[in-house]
Amino acid sequence: MRRTVHRHLGKAVAGAAIAVAGTAVMIGITLPGSAGADDTGGGKGGGGTAEQVAQGQAPDGAVRPGVVEQAPAQGEKGTGRDPLTDDEMKRVERIAVSRQLFDSSENVEGARGPQRLGIDLTEPETSELDDPDAPRRADVSFYDYKDDTLVTRTVNLDTGKVEHTGVQHDVQPPISRAEMTEAADLLIADPLGAGLKADYKDATGKALSSSGQLVLNSMVYRATPGAQPVVLDACGVHRCVRLFPKVKNGPWIDSRDLVIDLSARKVGRLG
Repeated sequence: MRRTVHRHLGKAVAGAAIAVAGTAVMIGITLPGSAGADDTGGGKGGGGTAEQVAQGQAPDGAVRPGVVEQAPAQGEKGTGRDPLTDDEMKRVERIAVSRQLFDSSENVEGARGPQRLGIDLTEPETSELDDPDAPRRADVSFYDYKDDTLVTRTVNLDTGKVEHTGVQHDVQPPISRAEMTEAADLLIADPLGAGLKADYKDATGKALSSSGQLVLNSMVYRATPGAQPVVLDACGVHRCVRLFPKVKNGPWIDSRDLVIDLSARKVGRLG
């Protein structure tokens, strides 16, 4: 029987009541210099020390500029209304992230490039419903933390081109897995995360130091006038999340009264 730890954080949480938010799987894009440990930027004749190359630095110690990779070869393709293949998902994301979008946006960690939320097969246009050769399209959604906008791009898989771009403000789709992870790390590092860490220690006998020690579920939080502290008043315009953490192979921990503002990188308590 699973139990809920709530000695430090309050009310019990029924496991069945935890709503699982969307968990988009992140596919990496090449980041600038030291932002990505795998981006060496090196090669034959590249010059510089092995340490500089490993850190993404030019021989003079400067950080190498960010690179947006070219769209990969088509790879395995689906047909009709088949789910998108892994190759198709990688391809459409790289097509959707233009150099301009990459350079002008920020992800949940504050690095260059938008935060990917999800990729979905696009519904066919009305005129294409009975066409067996209708092009396959995919909608790629990103969140830009630089100006709190939801960016959606429709990519034609046959032509490899972006057919439509939509930009929306004050729209908050489900929290992605990467955003949950960052929210948990912010909470653990914040003084308001003391109760979470104490409950984890009670349950496991070990110190909680990172999100990787938890199983995470989440939901978007939107501010209601007068219902939260001032630090959370921008939630809804900002990207804010309530976490439902669980000890791996252990109990749920109640943190429902804590909200993490991912846009401002701050934590507030409700009530």
